[in-house]
Amino acid sequence: MLWSLASLAAGLALLTLGADYLVRGAISFANRMGMPPLLIGLTVVGFGTSMPELLVSLQAALDGSPAIAVGNVVGSNIANILLILGTAAVISPIAAQIPNLKRDMMMMLLAAIMMLGLGYWGVVNFWLGLVMFILLAAFLARVTHTDRHRMTAEEEELVVKLAGWKEAVFMAGGLAGLFLGANLLIDAATAIAREFGISEAVIGLTIVAVGTSLPELATSVVAAFRRHAEIALGNVVGSNIFNILGILGITAVVTPVPVEPSMAAFDIPFMLAVSIALIGLILTAGRIGRGAGIAMLAIYTGYVAWLF
Repeated sequence: MLWSLASLAAGLALLTLGADYLVRGAISFANRMGMPPLLIGLTVVGFGTSMPELLVSLQAALDGSPAIAVGNVVGSNIANILLILGTAAVISPIAAQIPNLKRDMMMMLLAAIMMLGLGYWGVVNFWLGLVMFILLAAFLARVTHTDRHRMTAEEEELVVKLAGWKEAVFMAGGLAGLFLGANLLIDAATAIAREFGISEAVIGLTIVAVGTSLPELATSVVAAFRRHAEIALGNVVGSNIFNILGILGITAVVTPVPVEPSMAAFDIPFMLAVSIALIGLILTAGRIGRGAGIAMLAIYTGYVAWLF
């Protein structure tokens, strides 16, 4: 058991560090190729910060643990809203002052509704995965076209250049850390699940989901302390879109991913309900205050307690 816990911690550390170095190297390479900061933020950073979820879900599906793969996506989306936004809002209230936020939230809602349908269908096969990935690509193309003249302070920070050898080391080392971390995390998570008699779905929805969301959590907490908590909102909405359409879509293209009936009956509808509640709060109040943040953390605590 101690070895499994050590492997779990090592896997999480490697995933976090690997994603960080991969993103830094990829941003520098994208700048060298002349990509605009907005496109870098949407693609390089978006995929880079989602690489832990992607590799963990892909590895789990290939290892015959699809419940961890789906649980990772669904659990990450729930944690993104309730845990990450809740934490950020408690630190600093979040004002919904992001251009085209409504468009992005509607896309997040569409992805969540698609996930609900996939849950009732029972399996995400190659063709469904391909459609999801094409939909994500079309959305990114649309965003790039409509927002191409916008440059936020966050995007200006993406103008970074490293020496060529550093780019190669950062990207290669980051990918190696991600692959090794994903393997360690999946092996440890399945071992712990068997040791305690916990289902792989619950492990995927909780430990794995929160673990792979650590980069987003760290980014959001730092942004909140700097009084830029709205960055957390943009990150969460974008991450939730990527998780369903990109991560589950790519995983399904590689190998079919069955969805457990228990997850389709409760966890996916809960994820959709949380997404609708977030959109309703933003549209009516225009912000996420500290009171709402505390309530979100309380709901997430109750959800995790109910799972166990």
